[in-house]
Amino acid sequence: MYLSTEDARRTPSRTRQFLRTLNFAQRLAGKVKTFSSRETVPQLFKADLLKQCPTSVTFITGSQWIGVPGELRGYEVVHRQYGKLPWAKLFEPTIRLAREGFPLPPYLGRLLNFPIIENLVKATSLCEVFCNKNKTVLGMGDILKFPKLAETMETIAEQGADAFYTGQIGLDLIQDVKAAGGTLTMEDLKSFQVRVEDAWTVPLGEYQMHIPPPPAGGAMLAFILNIIKGFNFTPRSMEGDQKVLTYHCYIEAAKFASGQRRRVRDPVFNPKKDASYMVDSDFADRIRVLISKNRTYNNSYYNITPSPDRFGTTHVSVLAEDGSAVSVTSTINQIFGAAIYSPRTGIILNNELADFCFRAERVSAGEQPPSSMAPAILSSSSGKNTLVIGGSGGSMITTAMALSIMNHLWLGMSLKEAIAAPVVFVDGNNNVNFEPAFDKSVIEALKVIGHRVTDYPYFFNVVNAVAKEDRCITAVSDGRKQGKAAGY
Repeated sequence: MYLSTEDARRTPSRTRQFLRTLNFAQRLAGKVKTFSSRETVPQLFKADLLKQCPTSVTFITGSQWIGVPGELRGYEVVHRQYGKLPWAKLFEPTIRLAREGFPLPPYLGRLLNFPIIENLVKATSLCEVFCNKNKTVLGMGDILKFPKLAETMETIAEQGADAFYTGQIGLDLIQDVKAAGGTLTMEDLKSFQVRVEDAWTVPLGEYQMHIPPPPAGGAMLAFILNIIKGFNFTPRSMEGDQKVLTYHCYIEAAKFASGQRRRVRDPVFNPKKDASYMVDSDFADRIRVLISKNRTYNNSYYNITPSPDRFGTTHVSVLAEDGSAVSVTSTINQIFGAAIYSPRTGIILNNELADFCFRAERVSAGEQPPSSMAPAILSSSSGKNTLVIGGSGGSMITTAMALSIMNHLWLGMSLKEAIAAPVVFVDGNNNVNFEPAFDKSVIEALKVIGHRVTDYPYFFNVVNAVAKEDRCITAVSDGRKQGKAAGY
């Protein structure tokens, strides 16, 4: 889990009142902090782990891929620093939903209808949650419940995060992981530490974009946008033949970004893999001149090492009354993680260590896996405009976010239009893939330029954002998963 937060609440109380009066106009007086509770490699990980990485797009399941869970510790640290409501109060709505149940969400219902996902659920302990009593997978109209998880959350609400990291819940979880053949230990849980750092700040014209440092994917996002901003796109860039050139330049930037993917590693364990150059405007300038307007190139031109893509994650963007902004991305990696359900705790275990596949030659105990997660906060130099944004969809996160930001800041689209616009995705093999609603004439023109277009079946890209422009606040939850924005 990565969380970026604008630290406006640390200003004096009279200043906070002034911020509210001016409708957040001076919120930039605060600092942007990142809280990384990304899972880590257990002490007793399997030495041949990376030799088990699949070479095709498939579910990576099994206990050997489980990383040390850190998200709950992250929320605890953030709550201790910024929280207003009592800790236990935060759990009440989720406990109620888990215990009483709720109608199976339509999007999840469609996913469970995919044979590959249905078979995964039926063949694993996930069936305890996502199957009916007759072992058929839940469908539309069925009620989804998490009774054991409700009990676990009640205990954590009452006793705090230590109930998980040093208490009985942790002991129960470790017991279930070991029963599944895993190597996670109580010492792994007890020793987990949240990383609190200053955000990296990247100039984007009149905006400053604040992103989490590696091993998060913010550097990839910044690299693409730094290249794109130099083309000086405007709304007219989407007219006539200019539209083809605009998307061609974007695709080329995405290909160069893919070529830098292996540089994004945990800096604590990989000091020589310094990715700070990726947010440098000078580096983007040097790459931009390598982009030809009428052709594309083979993989070696972009330094691309072909690799399978990943899909998963969830995101929420928040703008608070006092001017605080929060952008938080959370995941257990692929859908249903390692496909291991802990019956003693109700927790579904992650498969985060799969993120090392084809992006590392070795791993170390305590290391955070590389990630595409890129929660971001953009602030205008005038202080009048703020954009809190993030995405889900695994490898598609940087694509969906970069296009949404480009559409909104430079191509003149409203926030809703920017997020809803069909995306073009450059996959790990340098193939170019288009959402079904994408302009067919543009696709054909890009083929003529030389782009290798493939028919990609899955688009899991979702972006959620909230923007403040002068005195107007707009919140958009991506309709691809039938999400809705909410205000209180």
